[in-house]
Amino acid sequence: MSAGRGLARTVGAGRGVARTVRAGRGSPRTVSAGGYVPRWLIAPAAAGLLFLLVPLTALIARVQWATLWSDITSPAAVEALGLSLGTGAAATALCAVVGIPLAVVIARSPARVAALLRALVTVPLVLPPMVGGVALLYLFGRSGPLGILGLPFTTAAVVLAQIFVALPFLVLAVEGTLRSTGVEFERAAASLGASRATILRRVTLPLAAPGIVAGVVLCFARAIGEFGATALFAGNRPGVTQTMPLAIYTAFNGAGVSQGTAVALSLLLLVTAVAVLLLVRGWRPGVGR
Repeated sequence: MSAGRGLARTVGAGRGVARTVRAGRGSPRTVSAGGYVPRWLIAPAAAGLLFLLVPLTALIARVQWATLWSDITSPAAVEALGLSLGTGAAATALCAVVGIPLAVVIARSPARVAALLRALVTVPLVLPPMVGGVALLYLFGRSGPLGILGLPFTTAAVVLAQIFVALPFLVLAVEGTLRSTGVEFERAAASLGASRATILRRVTLPLAAPGIVAGVVLCFARAIGEFGATALFAGNRPGVTQTMPLAIYTAFNGAGVSQGTAVALSLLLLVTAVAVLLLVRGWRPGVGR
């Protein structure tokens, strides 16, 4: 193939080695190992990034910095913040108790069974949170099969709503990590006479540690940010079921905390989300790439 019409590529074996691409016309172009991005993609990519960042900038611009601390520490804000943190921690702990075993089962099941279980776990992620709230209400409501428990519109209802929406984050994070590690180490341990419980404790769970940490952090962040399912299933009672998202919503409807406090709580949730992303990135395999 001639140099004028052919395509010659020289690819380095190491990380970050440049690639030389010779097209049909013109001189060779050297691009990074990440690939060649057409220049016309930059404008829509920048527009998408701005669409995500500008609203957050507008939120930060509305923060009353002079009263920020007093807004966050006001009685209503502290009540909502404390309830969010307490219920979020409880929901995350319960998610870990049931989610890690579920992730292990999915990761070590045959391909078809794993695909089915993974799809079922993913359902709450694609459902509107309101639908989850309706489902929980029909299950635990007065006319539901578990209505005798009297859970709706209680603090326990907040925890259940948070579990429903946050559990998939933990399960999928742990399951993905286990699936990527394979089963070679577990087979080696079994060949040496280790029991299944020992393999789980000494091999499987240590291998899943990055996924467990990432999943727990994502689960907690999703739990404290839950709104729709909580509003329908638990209600919006200050001090009982009014979490931070509900307090923010109530403030912008002219009740509960002031709008200044609502903006301060919104900023707090934003900072929490950024911290979660940084923490998850720090535990992600291959973060240095």
